[in-house]
Amino acid sequence: MVVTEYGATARMVDLPVPEVHAGQVLIRVSAAGMNPMDRALADGAWQSIMPAIFPMVLGDDVAGTVEDVGEDTNGFAVGEAVMGQLLIPPLGSSGTYAEFVAVSARSTLARIPTGMGAVVAASAPTAGMTGLAIVDAIAPLEGKTVLIVGAAGGVGSFATQFAANAGAHVVANARTGNASRMRAYGAAETIDHTLGPLPEVVARAHPDGIDVLVDLANDAVEFARLAGLVRKDGIALTTRYVADADGLAAAGVSGMNFQVPASAELLERVASALATDSIVPPPINRISLDQALAALAGENSSLVDGKTVIVV
Repeated sequence: MVVTEYGATARMVDLPVPEVHAGQVLIRVSAAGMNPMDRALADGAWQSIMPAIFPMVLGDDVAGTVEDVGEDTNGFAVGEAVMGQLLIPPLGSSGTYAEFVAVSARSTLARIPTGMGAVVAASAPTAGMTGLAIVDAIAPLEGKTVLIVGAAGGVGSFATQFAANAGAHVVANARTGNASRMRAYGAAETIDHTLGPLPEVVARAHPDGIDVLVDLANDAVEFARLAGLVRKDGIALTTRYVADADGLAAAGVSGMNFQVPASAELLERVASALATDSIVPPPINRISLDQALAALAGENSSLVDGKTVIVV
């Protein structure tokens, strides 16, 4: 699946199987995880900081089998099952909405643990690493009240579990239909933002404030309103890069515009947590590569709750 220019409608094309160069592995793709940023990248959101090539093959999260290795390639062998996040310049050179992808063996790749299926593995790289890295960034959490906005999505599902496992009193913002799932993840409370303004509902439930805000969804205005509920010496984190760090610091709050520090080591920690059942994957909607066209266009609500995974 490719776009031929920024903002173009995605379409299916036939391309040659990528050549495998020295230091690379060729992966036969079994499954590819979809992320909201995939459409944003195709629209040119990162063109000022990361170059792209066209046709741009979309997708970053992958699970599959090593089909071939180039000369001087260390770390992986033909036949091994691997998972990874291939957000690599130039964008489009290692897209995962495809049957094959060739990439450096030093990329954010990890072996899939024994017993884990490709679909679960493909759901985890971006969302799982982001959720775990967020919890690392706001630690220690023992006994702290943490509001997670957008808790039902892919990142939120992982972050809720990792935060609860770290001892946090998690307040999960999710629709009522996801409340039981949030509690199964370890959330102590759930708040449905459709039943009233979220800042007001949280303020009533926690009149003394909260310790940490993890906002995965809001714009600058709504984030600032919620950040106003964070107590002095607390943390207000956003994945939307809308935090006024200086303004928050003046109020005694640490503002974080979070960017995930993707690495093979971080991905291995996520894979291990899934393999040992210390966390579970979010609900997964399995679709075909052909169906991904509609999902990418926003015609699939599962891109909001849980994860959508393309089965190739």
